[in-house]
Amino acid sequence: MPEIPDLNIFCTNLAKRLVGKKLASINILVHRRLKLPEADFKSALEGQTLTAINRIGKQLYFVFGETHILSVQLMLYGSMYWYEGENENKFTVATLEFAGGTGLAITDWQKAVILTLDPEISKVPDAMELPNNYLETALKKISKPIKTVLQEGKIVQGIGNAYVDEILYAANISPFSIANKIPQKQLNVLTKAIPEVLSDAEAHIRHNFPDTITEKERDFLKIHLPKHKLTPKGEEILVAEIAKRKTYYTAGQERYE
Repeated sequence: MPEIPDLNIFCTNLAKRLVGKKLASINILVHRRLKLPEADFKSALEGQTLTAINRIGKQLYFVFGETHILSVQLMLYGSMYWYEGENENKFTVATLEFAGGTGLAITDWQKAVILTLDPEISKVPDAMELPNNYLETALKKISKPIKTVLQEGKIVQGIGNAYVDEILYAANISPFSIANKIPQKQLNVLTKAIPEVLSDAEAHIRHNFPDTITEKERDFLKIHLPKHKLTPKGEEILVAEIAKRKTYYTAGQERYE
């Protein structure tokens, strides 16, 4: 699943080629997750100039003029590819064709990508913009495992299964820790670890894949490493399930209950 580090890079690279161009056509091939008919997308967006591409949480917002936004949520297996002329990408969910011949294909073999016209903007803070002491207040009444809380999007936007493991490892907090049992001092460490881990990952991907608009390798991660038995420090990587999500952690991470 593309997460914040990937999506930030996608924003940069999509904007380089597309911002300032008019959308000639949008064609949606998979309709089952649309809240509005395809005709509404066409009438709102076609002929409009793309003015910006932003990321909020796990969504990419394609801003057209001053009126409309197309939200793209890639979900688990969604990808994007450039094309010119005829789109030959398999499992295409939608295509955006811009003046000048540039085409963008959005694909997903699971057909789970979500396209939304003029989405409601969530008030949940983005993982990269958490206010000071926010977690202390937000977690007071929550007795779920901290991994679940950080990932489900109700308290923090944008953290997925891979990077939540990385963040908790960096903060030395067990993913099994109960959210409202974590002491304030450790929540401060967690608040600092969230943007640091995500920024470091973005820098690594941007250095190695500067032009990408598709998710790339994650072998640089320290704990969420399905093919590895040990962390870079030599710690044994343990594997369990939390809320049906495979979780990677070490015995040394502090558990608060």
